[in-house]
Amino acid sequence: MEKTIEWVREKNVSRMVEQTLLPYEYKKVDIDTCSSMYNAIKTMIVRGAPAIGIAGAHGVNLKAVELKRQRVDIATFKGELTDACDYLISSRPTAVNLMWTVEQQRKIVKNGTSVDEIVEKLIDNSIKLEDEDIKINKKIGYYGAEIVPRGATILTHCNAGALATVGWGTALGVVRSAFEKDKTIKVFADETRPRGQGARITTFELVRDGIPTTLITDGMCSYFMSKRMIDVVITGADRIAANGDSANKIGTCTLAIAAKYYKVPFYIAAPKSTIDMSIKTGAEIPIELRNEEEVTIVNGKRICAEGVNVINPGFDVTPNELITGIITEEGILAPDKLSTIF
Repeated sequence: MEKTIEWVREKNVSRMVEQTLLPYEYKKVDIDTCSSMYNAIKTMIVRGAPAIGIAGAHGVNLKAVELKRQRVDIATFKGELTDACDYLISSRPTAVNLMWTVEQQRKIVKNGTSVDEIVEKLIDNSIKLEDEDIKINKKIGYYGAEIVPRGATILTHCNAGALATVGWGTALGVVRSAFEKDKTIKVFADETRPRGQGARITTFELVRDGIPTTLITDGMCSYFMSKRMIDVVITGADRIAANGDSANKIGTCTLAIAAKYYKVPFYIAAPKSTIDMSIKTGAEIPIELRNEEEVTIVNGKRICAEGVNVINPGFDVTPNELITGIITEEGILAPDKLSTIF
């Protein structure tokens, strides 16, 4: 399986799909400095919680390689790498996978005894995380496919596919696994304003895979649910609290509310690493506020009046009582049973 983000050992770079170019161009770029990785995460060249996590691990690698070339002493090396970890985590505060992978790399730095040893262990661990991500997504797809009725139409929001991970995907991993067994499966994809990840990226992935896909705008979900044209909703998540409250792309909670009213099952598909047992409820999840121009500018042109106020949260939190189940690599769990897998 092609990796959408991977460490290239012979060049000591992180190679990733440049997602801001989709669907017009499918292109991979090499990121070769820690600061460039920070910008790639911040500007959403790489996006999707699991993919951001891998990017963070790669960012630590890049700083380590740079410091090794500079021949710094071990104390300076560890100090600057610790600062780099904090710097990378600050790029996207909502997605906990970024924190999780960077903290794994930080432990390697803390416990290492030489520069050469630490650099090799950081690189080895990041590649291990890449391979594990695909295996985890396959397991999520396996469990998730069991809840998809034959001939179902699945509604999804934003992009939780191969491009949001190293490969296969979480929510779209469930779609892919279900489609392997039943070619009558169909998908409705929300446009996902303001950045259009559903329109630009989800439809790109699914059409390329030959999975029948219909694009709808974000406000259409309740209409199609009322017409009994949606059988199940499956989205990804960027952070899940201990009680099952789940942060995902803005607009996800709206889907969950409509699904509850129309009695459509609503599932979250996410790896165990997205569950943050250190926070009790979704009220503690930091919500990233993004640039207002994401809302006001489309294709380089302003679409609203000058001077209008804009608030642009990147995520919302779906309360646990609206979630039918959370699909993980450990199985499908009720939102209030997450502690059973830790």
